[in-house]
Amino acid sequence: MYNPSSMPEIPWAGAARIGFFAGILAVMALWELAAPKRAVTADRARRWPANIGVSALNAAVFYAAVPVPPILLAAVMRGRGMGLFNMTEANPVIALVGSLILLDFIIYLQHLMFHAVPLFWRLHMAHHSDLHIDATTGLRFHPLEILLSLVIKLAAVILIGPPPEAVLIFEIILNGTSMFNHGNVRIPGGLDRLLRLVVVTPDMHRVHHSVAIRETNSNFGFNLPWWDRILGTYRDQPAAGHGDMIIGISGRREPAGFLTLIRLPFTGDPGRYPIGGHGGDPGAGRPITR
Repeated sequence: MYNPSSMPEIPWAGAARIGFFAGILAVMALWELAAPKRAVTADRARRWPANIGVSALNAAVFYAAVPVPPILLAAVMRGRGMGLFNMTEANPVIALVGSLILLDFIIYLQHLMFHAVPLFWRLHMAHHSDLHIDATTGLRFHPLEILLSLVIKLAAVILIGPPPEAVLIFEIILNGTSMFNHGNVRIPGGLDRLLRLVVVTPDMHRVHHSVAIRETNSNFGFNLPWWDRILGTYRDQPAAGHGDMIIGISGRREPAGFLTLIRLPFTGDPGRYPIGGHGGDPGAGRPITR
């Protein structure tokens, strides 16, 4: 077990992550109150405790179960000259920027995998089962998904050999953009089109939370919007429009409390979402209600 306050290279990493997390969440909550994109269709009194509660559990699991966090591993890899950027002795700026781009691409592929593999989808559907989408949806991930994601991130650090600073910056950006692109916030259409050139916007990612399978299996990016466009998984807008689209998954239309979220991978109906890639709507003749 490690002590975040004694991490080499970046001793303030833990405080930086917590500070940015709290600040971004507060800003997004105020923005959602001031300029919501969609009418609130689910009970915040039940959703927010469940979403924030599972996020707190994830943090506890991370600190209790992870002997070497990605930032510390990056410092160790640099000290031993291991990993792509360490072995090539790349220019510090190139190593920093290149690491951020490669880590983001790996997260894109990871997200795609969680939709493509039925077993992993069972973990990921805890995130998609939210019946409304706002900044707290960006915190709603099953602990087992978080642990599997951490294993993938550690493997990426070993392969890439990123500077520890790049890992810290990436984790802050990933955490912040997850809350941002899940935000129920209104952004003018012209500004949204410009922002989509460099970052995944709420309107872009909201499509991914549509109940329609062909829309759920699109727009997998979290930070950079490029991978969806390059690899053919980009969808510009939901067919029903942002105001009328139905959020969630077809097989689960009941609000989920904290314990239900934890049990969901073992008890929930995965539907047909992980099968067929860019296939059609849930179908099967059963109506989908809000």
